[in-house]
Amino acid sequence: MWASEDRLSSESVKQWVYRSLRHAIMTGGFPPGQPVTIHGIADMLAVSAMPVREALHRLVADGALEHLDNRRVRVPDMNPSKFDEIIAARIALETIAAERALPHIDYLRLARLQQIDMEIDEAYSAGNIELGIERNFAFHRCLYEVHSSTVLVPLIESIWLRLGPFMREATENLHESYRVDRHAEALDAIRNKNAEALKLAITADIQDGAGHLGRTRFLEVEAQAAVLRE
Repeated sequence: MWASEDRLSSESVKQWVYRSLRHAIMTGGFPPGQPVTIHGIADMLAVSAMPVREALHRLVADGALEHLDNRRVRVPDMNPSKFDEIIAARIALETIAAERALPHIDYLRLARLQQIDMEIDEAYSAGNIELGIERNFAFHRCLYEVHSSTVLVPLIESIWLRLGPFMREATENLHESYRVDRHAEALDAIRNKNAEALKLAITADIQDGAGHLGRTRFLEVEAQAAVLRE
């Protein structure tokens, strides 16, 4: 079960519903393949069907959901080819965003990044996977938004929307979660104003974190299927 975001005083109901659903999908609140109904979401959020219907249509356009019929949508399933494409897109866009941001990161932004990195460790240590995923995205967003908030960050977030549900499933189903904290390397590169080191750290973070977890999950599923075929 996922929790809705607190509604901001400046938000309409329509904006709040969209933001809550978007956040829930990005952090794995809906697993791949799970149908989502308009009335189910409306009841959960205690709103009418109209803002939910509009939010779901927007999320289908974002690529975060797909239509089943006129009343239901679902989070798309993930396959190895799609996953590898998402990882490649993340690396391409996020290394560009990090390089553009680097000259504009001051000591206050660096302190915020360090704090978020601590929150990631605390969330995973406590077994709170959803919070860990959310804080990990927050770390990357805090880095990139310094100088890429108009075009690159929205593009990157659209990719995170496609990845979040699968990463929740992958992390929960692995017997051993593989997490290499490449953020420390990224923070060192920021302190040293080393663009190449920062790009390498971001690439390794994506490959060794999301990439490793996802591919290990696919191997695990294939091994289980092989056993059932015997």
